[in-house]
Amino acid sequence: MSYVDGFVCAVPTEKREEYRQHAKIAAGLLKKFGAERVVETWGNDVPDGKLTSFPMAVQCKDDETVVFSWIRWPSKEVRDQGWEEFMKDPSCQEQLNPMPFDGKRMIYGGFETLLDE
Repeated sequence: MSYVDGFVCAVPTEKREEYRQHAKIAAGLLKKFGAERVVETWGNDVPDGKLTSFPMAVQCKDDETVVFSWIRWPSKEVRDQGWEEFMKDPSCQEQLNPMPFDGKRMIYGGFETLLDE
């Protein structure tokens, strides 16, 4: 079964296009290093919760939008190797391709696929 990395972050709404360009660069590299699919989504119906929610999880501010993203890999082994190569690539240096959001508020994790229909 495939392996998935999932991400949620808050991006300044005014930086939507800058984020899209940043993500496009990253997606090209991730696919070069074995990712099968890279999906970036821009929140437009992401309600605040009372106890927990996407906006609460990333401390989303009024001038920010929640982004939900995932990467599908053929296996965890390919993912581990792919991320290692990705992090070595010069395009990933903060000076060349700075993240247009506060990475400290991003949540992420790796998941083995349980069902894929």
